[in-house]
Amino acid sequence: MRGRLAALGLVAMLAATAARAADPLSVCLDEDRPPLSAHHKGKPDSGFDVLLAHAIADRLGRPLRIEWFESKLDEDSSPQLEANALLSDGRCSLIGGYALTTNSLVKPGMKTARLPDFSGATRDDRRRRVALGVLAPSQPYVYSPMTVVLGPKARDRKIGDIGDLDGLRLAIESGSLGDAILMTFDKGRLIDNITHLVPGRDDLMGALDRGDYDASLIDLARFDAHRAAHANTAITASGYYYPIGANRGYVGLGSDPALIQSVDKALTDLAAEGKIAEFGRQAGLTYLPPHEPAILGDVWTKIIAR
Repeated sequence: MRGRLAALGLVAMLAATAARAADPLSVCLDEDRPPLSAHHKGKPDSGFDVLLAHAIADRLGRPLRIEWFESKLDEDSSPQLEANALLSDGRCSLIGGYALTTNSLVKPGMKTARLPDFSGATRDDRRRRVALGVLAPSQPYVYSPMTVVLGPKARDRKIGDIGDLDGLRLAIESGSLGDAILMTFDKGRLIDNITHLVPGRDDLMGALDRGDYDASLIDLARFDAHRAAHANTAITASGYYYPIGANRGYVGLGSDPALIQSVDKALTDLAAEGKIAEFGRQAGLTYLPPHEPAILGDVWTKIIAR
């Protein structure tokens, strides 16, 4: 009798595993974050995270389903709450390209949140609020630093530290991480040189390209995207990376630890084979491997301390 029960238990476990393998691996990706991910009408889906998601699904023996969502670049948006809402609503099991910081992974202070706009969203979807869960990260798979980029009138300026921006006309988007870094540097030493632009309304990269400003501090992947879209851009890379940067990885819900474990194993194998770096090259991403610590601590304290 005991042997029969054990056999039945094994059959049930194998059946559950097979059923899950047949289910698509659903991954939420930002529809407009090249070269990480891009989903535009009339064009094939593209980006580093698209290539990686396909590889992860293949390693898990599951078909891939990408749920595209739109993350608005404004001062009122909360990527953490939007990600949690998507996962908690069952729109996807994983979100790719997630910045791994203690602040972004903390248990939400709110019980509910609204969903970001996503493919197929209805009017009711845009109005309703979703009960939030607790986020759980995968291991990181790419390092995403801030970098100084230079306009045409400052292209020969050597940048080895933020202090080397002194005397340049600086532009930065209000409320961004770059804003906090530049405004607090050396007790506000650069404040008089800074012009604030409104994200989503003003065109930071266009203003730099025209020579309206001399420099800015932006995410490295954003510069990659601009360079890919504007082959003749006048903006140049300084080669300087701000020393406080975040890794990116997947995030899921803490209620499904088995999925995170299986994704971690796939990421370890893909990294060892050099495939993750190759996906970066294929997507036009300046790929940098993950840095320690895997999860960045209190970003604001670190910035102010510098």
